[in-house]
Amino acid sequence: MAPSLSSKKHPLYRGIRSRGRKWVSEIREPRKASRIWLGTFPKPEMAAAAYDVAALALKGDGAVLNLPHSVSKYQIPATNSAADIRTAASAAAAMMKAEIEASHNIASQTETTHIDATTWRFENDFLDEEAIFGMPSLLVDMAGGMLLSPPRMSPPPSDNSPEKQAAETLWSYF
Repeated sequence: MAPSLSSKKHPLYRGIRSRGRKWVSEIREPRKASRIWLGTFPKPEMAAAAYDVAALALKGDGAVLNLPHSVSKYQIPATNSAADIRTAASAAAAMMKAEIEASHNIASQTETTHIDATTWRFENDFLDEEAIFGMPSLLVDMAGGMLLSPPRMSPPPSDNSPEKQAAETLWSYF
């Protein structure tokens, strides 16, 4: 007997499941027992996009979608034939793959600021305020200030004291 590959449903996306390290997508045709195989994909988002295109083609605007914000990007097939749906699903998955790769490229291009003891060099408009303002030592100094007792307050002068009588008051102008 050949070992069976265990399938596991995705916790977030409908119509996809994992097989090993890949994600497969299929959809049941309305009012039929048969399913349309949409493909095997390396990322769950790609399989989810393939399912969404097939759901829109078969169920229309009332379809429950995985990625509803991407509906405008999908090319919906003209017919409900399995071949047309598979073609549109693979195109949606390819588009999702390009989006994933673009977001990974943007994330890898961001660099941190390198601060030297004498000069500051800024890259990608990032300013390391902690290093510039000595934030770690500032926080230590502030914590040390909390340990000091507050200054003593002298009692206010009495109404009969000479200082009080010599000083001008607001009422002396009327």
